[in-house]
Amino acid sequence: MKRFLLSAAAALTIGTSFAQSTFFDKTCYRGAFAPSPAAMWTNTWTEWDPQNKVYGAATVTVSSNISTNTTWSTGQVILLTAPIYVTVNSILTIQPGVTILGKKNTGAALIITQGSKIIANGTAAQPIVFTSDQAVGLRGLGDWGGVIILGKASNNNSGGTNNIEGLPISNSTLYGGGSSPDDNDNSGSLQYVRIEYCGVQYAPNQEINGLTFGAVGRGTIIDYVQVSYCNDDAFEWFGGSVNAKHLISYRCLDDDFDTDNGFSGKIQYGLAVRDPQFADNPSVSTSEFFESDNDATGTSAVPQTSAIFSNMTCIGPLRGVVTATYASGHRSRARIRRNSALRIYNSILMDQATRGMFIDGSASETNALNNNLKFKNNIVAGYGQRATESGTFGIITPNVFIIANANDTLKLSSNILTTPYNYTSPDYRPSAGSLALSNASFTDAIIASVTNPSVVSVTATYASSVCIGNGTVITAPAMFSPVTTIPAEYCSLMWSVSPGIAISSATVTNPTFTISTVGTFTSSLVVTTANGVSTVTNAITAYTCDNVGIKEARNQIGVISVYPNPTSSDITNVKIDVNTATSLNVVIFDITGKLISQPVQNQQLFAGINNVVISTSELNNGIYFVTLKTNYGKETVKLVVNR
Repeated sequence: MKRFLLSAAAALTIGTSFAQSTFFDKTCYRGAFAPSPAAMWTNTWTEWDPQNKVYGAATVTVSSNISTNTTWSTGQVILLTAPIYVTVNSILTIQPGVTILGKKNTGAALIITQGSKIIANGTAAQPIVFTSDQAVGLRGLGDWGGVIILGKASNNNSGGTNNIEGLPISNSTLYGGGSSPDDNDNSGSLQYVRIEYCGVQYAPNQEINGLTFGAVGRGTIIDYVQVSYCNDDAFEWFGGSVNAKHLISYRCLDDDFDTDNGFSGKIQYGLAVRDPQFADNPSVSTSEFFESDNDATGTSAVPQTSAIFSNMTCIGPLRGVVTATYASGHRSRARIRRNSALRIYNSILMDQATRGMFIDGSASETNALNNNLKFKNNIVAGYGQRATESGTFGIITPNVFIIANANDTLKLSSNILTTPYNYTSPDYRPSAGSLALSNASFTDAIIASVTNPSVVSVTATYASSVCIGNGTVITAPAMFSPVTTIPAEYCSLMWSVSPGIAISSATVTNPTFTISTVGTFTSSLVVTTANGVSTVTNAITAYTCDNVGIKEARNQIGVISVYPNPTSSDITNVKIDVNTATSLNVVIFDITGKLISQPVQNQQLFAGINNVVISTSELNNGIYFVTLKTNYGKETVKLVVNR
């Protein structure tokens, strides 16, 4: 390949300032995962086969409540033998890699009471695991309780407080801030945490969920949490304002995401995977992706349940086979009922046993009609009976509602995700050509209501010219390709080139370009992101190296031009090219070889094209030789002074 002697480049930034939510990431895609080659955020820390996962033997047994600041350290395996309450404003810190075993048939659970905190921050390499104490092959749903966090945020219970379901009524099970709620309440942090084989039943129809939130405030951090094989709901929120990202409900019995009592938080990036064999008793409860109530009787109590979910991927029991058999309790839909105003955006609900979206009851139908209940820009696919259903009151027409809100409905779920039905080696990213690759939207006022100015740009470095010596074909990736920033989660990109350039691919971030003849050519890059479309166009001129007298030895510098020449002023300019940053010295000799001046001493040059200004004020009319010296060689050019 010939050296690019004309390699100076100007960085061109394309983009505009956009308002972006302080919580929600804008994505081009629908569902929880960006397309390949972006990695799935489930990689490394999740466990798809916990039944066969080997956990160490207990090193510490905990059988009484925690009332002082306590740390469970990396390397420890903790055995809980009872419901363990963290009380009197204590902080329980769990270090990365700790395993917590719940002893079967003891009601073991971990409850963080109001004012206390849990700091359980695992890492992708060392997640924190709550699981059954049973041996490999013997673990089952409901072996132990789960994790319960109780806070002081808003809820719509009478008086602003209540006792969390599933546990005995006491001060230790109280949640809610009463008449003075604190929506910024901080109950700690859970990051990179797995909760397995939970959901113990304390009384008939009184199970504990995998992770339960009782009026937890938004000061609490919840990110990267997987609940697997739970005997009740994976996640349930009773009021509160806590936000969360990267949640997984994996093969649980009842609901995946259950919202009640005025929960108003924001959730982005969630995965729900149903098992055809596991569903609740339909005489008691049906199993849904989303179940949402304002309260148990559907009153108009405030705050109203109005949580926002975006970028959720939910895979039901049909698993690609519309005629599949499944446990009778499966409904696997978004069931929004009892005056809830839940909001679901940019999500995928597929392989539902019966229906994709069910607005149940006149109060929730009215919320949808009044634009408070939202179901927008979603994909409903592979549903067993029909995509949508309204309650018996018929206030809204379901299909009109779902179409009017930019949702897609597909009878089959094929070609949406890459490998969604492999339990142990799944790939939940959109497949090539999938509907999920486009039509996400964050323009609705509710999802974009809190804004923060940010700039999304595409930065590319281009040359203005290239040497193709003697017509030799060259590839010029640096001439046109971005060398700095294209947003990692761009929707699409497209290169276009004028005749005379061959391109290796028009849709990759860094193609190669082949120039086989001299001339001036253009290239354009169009990048679409969640914030819009950005375009940049560049022109490049290809020269024949021999025609411009440019030196090609790597240890020399290339002199491109001297101007004006002849010069009648007190200065002249020399444009030179160097491969590597260096210092420059310039000396001027007359026609006899006598040193006349040293107008430039130790001037720094950057790699590429440089313009050097040379003083000629000391020169009389005549012919001179200007020598340019760098660490890599020298060049001499003739200069004529004619005043």
